[in-house]
Parts: sequence; C-alpha cells; structure tokens
Amino acid sequence: MTGSATRREAMGGAAAGLLAASVGFAPTARGEQTTGHAGAKMSSPGTTSFAEVTKPASGVLIPEGYARAVAQFAYLWGWPLINMVNRRAAITQAPEPGLLGGIVPVAPRGRIAMLVDYIAPQETFVTCPNQDVVYGLGFFSLDVEPVVIQVPDFGDRFWVYAFYDNRSDQWGHVGKPYASKPGFYLLVGPNWRGAVPQGITEVVRCSTELANAVPRVFLNDTAEDRAAIRPLINKVVAYPLAEFDRQMKTIDYAAIPHFPSPDSSGGGETKWVVPDKFFGELPGVLDDVPPLPGEEAIYANFRQLMNAAHADSALAKLLTDTATASERDIVQPFFQWKHNGRPAGNNWNRSTHNAEFGVDYFDRLGTARSNMFDNRPNETQYFYTDLDESGDQLQGANSYAVTFAAGQTPPVKGFWSLTLYNDKHLFNPNPLNRYSLGTKNTTLKRNDDGSLTLYAGKTSPGADLEANWLPAPDGTFSLYIRAYWGEEPILDGSWQPPKVERHS
Repeated sequence: MTGSATRREAMGGAAAGLLAASVGFAPTARGEQTTGHAGAKMSSPGTTSFAEVTKPASGVLIPEGYARAVAQFAYLWGWPLINMVNRRAAITQAPEPGLLGGIVPVAPRGRIAMLVDYIAPQETFVTCPNQDVVYGLGFFSLDVEPVVIQVPDFGDRFWVYAFYDNRSDQWGHVGKPYASKPGFYLLVGPNWRGAVPQGITEVVRCSTELANAVPRVFLNDTAEDRAAIRPLINKVVAYPLAEFDRQMKTIDYAAIPHFPSPDSSGGGETKWVVPDKFFGELPGVLDDVPPLPGEEAIYANFRQLMNAAHADSALAKLLTDTATASERDIVQPFFQWKHNGRPAGNNWNRSTHNAEFGVDYFDRLGTARSNMFDNRPNETQYFYTDLDESGDQLQGANSYAVTFAAGQTPPVKGFWSLTLYNDKHLFNPNPLNRYSLGTKNTTLKRNDDGSLTLYAGKTSPGADLEANWLPAPDGTFSLYIRAYWGEEPILDGSWQPPKVERHS
C-alpha cells in the first residue's frame, strides 16, 4: 500500500504541523538550533515527541459550549469506526458461513461467505450495492487470529478482494489490477509476529486488528456465465491460519444455510451507529485503533471530555444530546450526493480518496454514511447524482435519458455500469428485476450513430427501448455510475458523465 502510506504520511505531517503551531512551536530539521528573543540558542523543537507535549488536564470544569464542540468533532470522527465495529459484531454471530435472511453473506470471525449470483434487491446491510459482481463478506480479528484467504485462477475475469481496516481504509493489493497470482494469502494484524508457513503466496498486513474482506468477482448477466462462475466462487474460502494445509478448500455456497434476519424497520440501511450509545462505544475504538500521525492530540482531547463526563451526569447527557443532534445536522446531509466527493460535471459528483481516506474525515464520513465499502480510486471510480441537467431532483414520475456519445461510455479495463437507487440508496424492486445496466448486459440497443442511451423513470420508454430502461420508484431516486479499473481519462478526471435529460 505504498501510495496510500505516502499520502497518509504527508497528511499526518500536515496535521502534526498544525498541532505544533497550536502549542507554540514549529518543527525544524533534526539537530538544528533556533534563536529566541534575546538571541539565546534553544534546542531544536524538531526533536520533541508527543510524549513531551503538555496534555489536556484532568479535573477541569468544562463549559457546555466547549464540550459540545469537541463532542461534535468526536461524533463525525468516530462515526465510521463505530460503524465498522458494530458491523463486525453482527456479522460474526453466525455459527458458520451462511446467508442472513437468505440475502447477506455472514460468517464467524475469521471466515467469509460468498453469494453465487448478484445480491438480492431486498438487501439492507449496506447502501449502494451493485449487481455487476458476486460479493463475499467476512470480518476478522487479525492480531488474535491470522487468516488465510484463497485465490483461485480467475483467468480473464475481473476480480478484486477489497480488504478494509477499522477506519474503512483499504489495505493490501490483491486482484486483477495488481496481477495477483492464484494461491494462499495470509492476512495478519499490525502486531502479529508469528511464523509464516511454506505454501503462503503473500503476507498482507492490516493496520488495525479489526479487518474485513469484501471479494468482488465480475458476472455477466447470462445463464452461461452463472454456470461458469460457480466452481470459481466455491474456492473463495477463508479460514484461520491454524487450518492451513496447503490444500485448496471448497465450499458449495449454493448450499450454505440461511439464518433468520433480526426485525428491522424504516426500510433503509441497518442502523449501525446509534447516537445514544456512541459515547459509550467510542473509548473502545480509541483503545483498539492506534492514531494516525498527528492524531495523538485528537485522542487525548476526546479522552479528557469522556473522562469528565464519566464523573458528571449533566455532561454525560450533553454528550448524548450532542450525538443525537450531530446525527441529524452533520451525518444525515451526507446522504445528498452533492456533499460526497467533488463535482464531476453535468450535476454529477465523483468520489474522492475512496477507501484511502487517511485524515480526510469529510470524505470518510460521507462514504460511510452514503455508500460504504467503496474500492480505492485505481480499482473503481464512482459518479453519482440526485439531479437532472437543470439541477432538479430526479423524480420517478418523470422520464430521463442518459446518452453516452459513440466511444464515450466509461473507459475501463474492467467494467462499467449505471445503477438506479431509491431515496434510501437501495434498489427499487420492480417487475423487470433490473437495477443496473452496463458491460454485463448483452441486449443493450445502440443508436444509429453508435451512441448509447439509457432510460430511467417509472414509465417504460416503449417496447423497442425497454432493454435500455431502469425502472424508477414513485418518489425521488438517484443514479450511480461505476467505472471498475478505469483508464487514464477516468483517473485524471477528463472523462465526464453525460447529462441526465428529461425525456418525453
């Protein structure tokens, strides 16, 4: 993860510089001397470590305004991390690899489960799923239990194993974009120092003990490809290192058990962060997730606030009230696509720093709230919009056309798609059982000039155009373009998504 590490170091250094300025010194080169007011030489502050810097005091009486300001920042900072902690707690309750409600892959800690087809439209575990790939899912505690994950020979098929840490940053490079070889990959935590057995293809180290894997394997929307992918999927298996015997294991994922789903309400994504519980859960995150460079001061100030609240019931209530207000005022606005990433042209936005957030807390929170488990930018670029070309909210009562000029579909080495989501960023159940269109579809009809027009709306554009139609709900909806393994115009931002035009 060399590029990501370099970016994090740079951002961490910037954060450390701001911290240094705030406490009255500016770092200089190691070994240099600086001159004070009277010309006296002083030892270099560049050698000062965080351990030597004054820490927040205990026993102080914290006023409400200050407490609320720190609590707000703690909420937006910690929301994505608690999101991950609670997902792991839920998914790993499964006694064996299976499907929760017959839909979501679940498995005990240290293992994964795989689907054998596109994810069902009733899925609510995560917003903005796609129906281009076969998904898998598993959560690990890698310092306690290293995990072996198998990679079969996928041939020419696009695939990538996305590994995420507690911050929802990706780690490791395992997939077709990296020319990864078939074999056995050992996933370990930051503090694991055990022996690597013979037969391991590569060791991949996570920066936190909490980790998870979301394999993605491309699937064409044909019966033939569904049959062809099945024996490959059955070899995507993960298990604790203690079980490694250098033999490729298989699981018949079509026959794994189904477990009942817990009751849910509201029709949206499962609520993984509960404001009333947030400040009770945050100390565990601070204990388990080491700070990035420059974050030590953030941790110290969060701990000061929570320690004070532990002894002051009024302050504890203020933290809970602030969490509730922050959920409404800070987190919920990220569900609007205009607050995610940066403008990409024609009223679309494109993802920024996806799955490589470092200290980009804005994009980390936005992604965790609206479209969790993005791939990193070189693996996938995402474009999304709630608006038509005039800036009006997309409505199912209207009909829309999205036209890619000849040769101007997203330039990719992998695949691309256009997906329609309802107002909760989930699939809109429809009689065609169709939720996205793109590379996987063999029946798309092009225009006479070679361009491709895709349609979105509640009403069919007509029998002759129906192969290019994404049915919309009665109310508001959004559109979402994925470009997997993008060519340079995707990476450098020179490719723009087309206008979303009203169609009569």
